[in-house]
Amino acid sequence: MPLFKRTPFFLLDPPKDLDPKEKVFEVRFTKEIFRDYQEYLNRLNLYRRRVWTCKVSGKSNLTYEEALVSEQRAAEKAQQLPRELISPVLQMVQYSTLSLTDLVNKIYGRLQEDLFEGLELHAKKDGSDAACKILKVIGSGNTTSYEVGWTDKDNAVISTSVLRADDLIRKKAPSGRNMLKLFIRESTSQNSPWIVHASLAKKYGIPTEPPEDMMNGEGLPKTRKRLENGTLEDARKRLKQDEEQLVPVKYPIDDLLVKPAADDPVLSKRCPTSTDFKVPLYSVGDLLMVWDFCMSFGRLLCLSPFSLSDLENAICHKESNVLIVEIHTALFHFLIKDEGDYFTILQNKKRKSKVSLLTWKEYLCDFMEMTSKDDFSPSLSTVRRGHYGLVDTGVKLQILRELVDEAIATTAFKERLEERINQQQTLVAEKREAARKNKEEQKLNMEGTTEKEMNHTDSVPDGNESVNGQLVAKEGKEKENAPSKNEDGKLYLRRHLEKEMLDQSVRTSPLGKDRLYNRYWFFRREGRLFVESADSKEWGYYSTKEELAVLVGSLNIKGIRERALKQQLEKFYDKISNALEKRLKEVTQKMLLEEAVLRRSSRVHAQPKDGPSVSFLDYVNAWKPVSKRNRWKENRAV
Repeated sequence: MPLFKRTPFFLLDPPKDLDPKEKVFEVRFTKEIFRDYQEYLNRLNLYRRRVWTCKVSGKSNLTYEEALVSEQRAAEKAQQLPRELISPVLQMVQYSTLSLTDLVNKIYGRLQEDLFEGLELHAKKDGSDAACKILKVIGSGNTTSYEVGWTDKDNAVISTSVLRADDLIRKKAPSGRNMLKLFIRESTSQNSPWIVHASLAKKYGIPTEPPEDMMNGEGLPKTRKRLENGTLEDARKRLKQDEEQLVPVKYPIDDLLVKPAADDPVLSKRCPTSTDFKVPLYSVGDLLMVWDFCMSFGRLLCLSPFSLSDLENAICHKESNVLIVEIHTALFHFLIKDEGDYFTILQNKKRKSKVSLLTWKEYLCDFMEMTSKDDFSPSLSTVRRGHYGLVDTGVKLQILRELVDEAIATTAFKERLEERINQQQTLVAEKREAARKNKEEQKLNMEGTTEKEMNHTDSVPDGNESVNGQLVAKEGKEKENAPSKNEDGKLYLRRHLEKEMLDQSVRTSPLGKDRLYNRYWFFRREGRLFVESADSKEWGYYSTKEELAVLVGSLNIKGIRERALKQQLEKFYDKISNALEKRLKEVTQKMLLEEAVLRRSSRVHAQPKDGPSVSFLDYVNAWKPVSKRNRWKENRAV
């Protein structure tokens, strides 16, 4: 147990009459329980102060948790003391009144001189040194002899002999001073006098009754003589005084520990997220992952861009459609080119390396068999019969996610990823260099302007004053125009570098987390701010600028997570709000278009077929490398 200011520290007992359903505060590393939040916070701050000492190693200026870790590591080292030395060392430690240094020196000297049962050393045998182990001490005093067992390479006794102490050779000390110091601290519960833990004393037969002279108070330090039965209460009082003298809480702290205060600014009430997804909520993560992968690496897959709404509508469509087919075929072709496990399975089944609109379901069945997932088994027969559209939406997304995972593991993808990382590092270096040059130019311009002003001031007398004034004004105008062009060029260069860095980004990361560990995602190609629950089972989104502003105003900067999230949202606020507004306009236009299509179709008594909700049916993969003949065959098949 760590020492508080080098004195023993006692943990608090659990509150009495504690209801199992009662909400309490628990310290993670001591398991202490508090009903009152302020008391819990005071104790936590006490543990964070650097006033703790590791009892085993003696290291000071630690926090309580650091002292616990130090004790654990030191205890592991202390357990390395040879087993045959534990009993004699504990005998010498029990009820000793020496200081730690003197006690270590005394034990170390005794171990150098005395021989114990179980001690491993060397002795002369047939004219050479051989390893042996003391099995038994025979006699005492000057007539002491030792029965030793000769050991082989596996430390097994192969024969025995009786030798004198002069015949035994000790090539190294049985234990070092540091090891002894750690072992003594780990094995004792008190140090003035030293008292061995009761469990160790019982295990190794160490007497637990103190000597008679110690019972009478002789041989004890003066400070120990003065201790009486009230010592524990005195220690608790000193601890309470230290807690009362604690400094105020320093923010930010863990969000769940933040309590409202009277001087806190008024926080906005967060808007509920929209959850009108067409796919199940637990599958939204798979939908976003598949879409973001296809958008980020579309050139590598030879798959032209499409919107998230189109993918969602295509997945939920009850019939096979061109967008779903193109995504699957692009991924299949990518896996076939890699010549991995999937390619081997196709070779064994003598499949062609070209996936067409007519045969893609066969390749899909082969992939589902390869994954051997129980979730896919019921759907495999459905796909085989040609009814892919009837497969559960969640299963469709799981299959696509598995395909994406396989694509990520390919050699071609890893090479492309490494290439992007190198490009991104180059762009970062270029941006840094451009910023450095810009700073140097600004410094030179400032120096040049100051020098010219000094020259104009000291140049010509009054006669030419008006002429010089006109020249100065003219040069000033030229200067004003020149930097503006220069600044436009620098601004263009900076934006170009930022766009390139964004295009070469390797992965999408969440903006941050809120108090309850909900993650916030923003995709630059989708004008929504997505919210993922801590367990990833529920999703929602914000789609308006007003909702974004309310979200930013609801975050409490006293918490670590919400402070970081607020900084990220404020950093990208303009970009996110512009994307939200752009998407809102597009959604509004689509709704008006759908209404117009619906009105027109109702007049002619026909079902609307050209509305925005079915725009995925008109998808064309513009990046697909197909020949004219193949294109004619596919068009005919469609």
